[in-house]
Amino acid sequence: MRARTLRFGLYADEEGLAWVESLVDGAVASRSARIAGRTVLRTLPDSGMTTADLYDHLAEQWALEHPGRGSGAREPVELRVRLVCSLRTRRAIRKAVLRGLCPRGSAPHICRVPWCTA
Repeated sequence: MRARTLRFGLYADEEGLAWVESLVDGAVASRSARIAGRTVLRTLPDSGMTTADLYDHLAEQWALEHPGRGSGAREPVELRVRLVCSLRTRRAIRKAVLRGLCPRGSAPHICRVPWCTA
């Protein structure tokens, strides 16, 4: 087993971020993996870009899906989770988190927390 990283671009407030983190925790708990670290980034050190630059489309998605409703404390962030697990387990965890983010799959719906994989 080795360290692997999951990355998600999110447009979330503290409550939304906590919800996504709980999805990750649940997916990890049901598999033979452990979380070695978790970071919420607003500036991406490996590119020099801000998350607002990279994930501005998520704010646009929120505005389209919630016309006339303010975004409150939501902001574009990147959630990085370092896992210790096999590649197969990392893929299964990622798939489980994505199912939690979009339980209706590809059917039309409004995301609780706009997201993308990074």
